[in-house]
Amino acid sequence: MSTILVTGGAGYIGSHAVLALKNAGYEVIVLDNLSNGHRELVEEVLQVKLIVGDMSDCSLLDDIFSTHNITAVMHFAAYIAVGESVIDPAKYYQNNVAGTLTLLEAMIAASVKKFIFSSTCALYGVPKFVPLTEDHPQDPISPYATSKWMVERILSDFDTAYNLKSIRFRYFNAAGADPDGLLGEDHEPETHLIPLVLLTAFGKRESILIFGTDYPTPDGTCIRDYIHVTDLAQAHILGLEYLLKGGESEVFNLGNGNGFSVREVIETAKEITGKEIKIEERYCRPGDPPILVGSSDKATKILGWHPEYPNLNEIIAHAWQWHQQRHK
Repeated sequence: MSTILVTGGAGYIGSHAVLALKNAGYEVIVLDNLSNGHRELVEEVLQVKLIVGDMSDCSLLDDIFSTHNITAVMHFAAYIAVGESVIDPAKYYQNNVAGTLTLLEAMIAASVKKFIFSSTCALYGVPKFVPLTEDHPQDPISPYATSKWMVERILSDFDTAYNLKSIRFRYFNAAGADPDGLLGEDHEPETHLIPLVLLTAFGKRESILIFGTDYPTPDGTCIRDYIHVTDLAQAHILGLEYLLKGGESEVFNLGNGNGFSVREVIETAKEITGKEIKIEERYCRPGDPPILVGSSDKATKILGWHPEYPNLNEIIAHAWQWHQQRHK
């Protein structure tokens, strides 16, 4: 059975991908420096091999590829906080770009030519049309988004020069948790809306902030495309199998295809948790588009991918189930 190296496999999306790989029968090795990941997820919950280290460590990578029969790499080891990337772009370019380049060079040296990349819809910038398709112009407006755009360019060049085949998945808003409650979203600090709303319901936060209430949307708040993390993970299995069967390099949007407003998320969370959630309204943030919704038609057509949990109620209910276990 194929062995897959998962970088960043101790993090939120990476750990769900590891679970999906295990369920699909693959052997998995996780490489994670644990700067944002959780050791216990890998060693105790998922029970797969964890190598604690950094993808910028050339000697470590050479050792991993020489001592394990790696078939492909799934890459989740990126910094993802947009605001932090503006304040400290060097951190993002060093890790997200230079670190990834080091990883890719080690793969080429070891003749590992299959790569699944965790990219982002943020590289589209402010939408010129919605739903966003893969051919929408790319105009990243943060160092985080630019770092992902740069890696996508590198992957295109590596395909031409070294025949390294890659799938680039451009995520919309990953959300939810494993339906069985094994895994969930646990960032420090937390910046994503759904876990922030649920932490407020738990009393871990005093209120939830709404940035902008006069957008040209039905209720005045931003609309975003939330995709269940388990559906994201399943797309990675399909992308991997596509490459293992000889598929060419491709890029795919991964979204729900439906948008939910900030107020809809909060109201749904109130219904599911049975808790009051205090709201504080703030001015719009610069660069926040009113609507950000993607088309995943290409992934459906080529990979046969269909989200199993497109309903906002299910996404929040699974996240709430995990939070209840985490914070009891």
